[in-house]
Amino acid sequence: MIKDFKVNIAETEIADLKERIKKTRWPDELENSQWTYGTNLSYLKELAEYWQSEFDWRKTEQKINAYANFLAEVDGCKIHFIHVKSERDNAIPILITHGWPGSFLEMFKLIDCLKDSKELAFDIIVPSIIGFGFSEKITAHGVDYGFVADLWHKHMLQLGYEKYSIQGGDIGAGISIRLAQKHPESIIALHLNYISDSYQPYLEEGEQLNAEVLAYKDFANKWNATEGAYGMIQSTKPLSLAYGLNDSPIGLCAWIIEKFNSWSDNEGYIENCFTKDDLLSNVSLYWFTQTIHSSMRMYHAISENPLVFGKNDFVKSPVGFANFPKEIPTPPRSYIEKGLNLVQWTDMPKGGHFAALEQPELLAADIVSLLKKVT
Repeated sequence: MIKDFKVNIAETEIADLKERIKKTRWPDELENSQWTYGTNLSYLKELAEYWQSEFDWRKTEQKINAYANFLAEVDGCKIHFIHVKSERDNAIPILITHGWPGSFLEMFKLIDCLKDSKELAFDIIVPSIIGFGFSEKITAHGVDYGFVADLWHKHMLQLGYEKYSIQGGDIGAGISIRLAQKHPESIIALHLNYISDSYQPYLEEGEQLNAEVLAYKDFANKWNATEGAYGMIQSTKPLSLAYGLNDSPIGLCAWIIEKFNSWSDNEGYIENCFTKDDLLSNVSLYWFTQTIHSSMRMYHAISENPLVFGKNDFVKSPVGFANFPKEIPTPPRSYIEKGLNLVQWTDMPKGGHFAALEQPELLAADIVSLLKKVT
């Protein structure tokens, strides 16, 4: 079952948000610490003032509702998605999956780039991952990459697409990889701009990792020791963290915004990459839908079933990888090729983890390049 969907958050919820921001109890901060200990206090106060007095959620709603939004039911799960259909013939279906702490809102600029492509026509499907945004929050165990991948495949068949292409970053990359493994007969191509550090291709008995891969693993371990505490908490005790984040908009904002600052190619100032409206639209979405816990606990499920490949898990579909310079630790090409049929690798000149929002034109061009190769 599929039905139309429009976003319309109650005015009382918007008023409650503003009142909670007003009543924030602010912590202190070490002198000149900037972002070293977490989200910078002076910037967060500036953002909070804007959130309370100038930010207009209704403008975000207008942007969302300008696209065709739907709710689908697949295996009893409610999935929110945007569906932009081309008016041109031979359009290529492309399923684009976001990650954490992002959302489907990240994809608007990418949608427009692909929609306006002169080289290829696309039918664009952008769902909200289960537990994110307006998709259902499932309280059962096991909502991991593979669980969502199976839902996505059934959803695409429900929409009438027996063959389709897929794209993902962050959690969306893991979901897309599992989708290509589980349903290779339907996948035209897989495009990625990230791959998890839990990724382990199948290695033959006695096969040794080369120096390049060992250096990457050492770098990833050091990065996790200084930047990865969020992932450890979300993989082990997400509920303990969620009590505070679900109750305090400034706490929620601080937790999310710190990642947008640390993981983007912003040259030292977050608003070189994102406007205040970009940042607060995303945080407000998490707030109004109360999905911070359901989104974080997916890390727990993934930790129990990480991206470790078995003997028959090689991704045979053609794969393109966009390597953005400010991405969080990324395996070297030689290691990725052990598990994926890599036919295109692009070293990007700029951009970070939130590629669809930071560099949508570059990302769209790379997707088009891959699909021109294989169609």
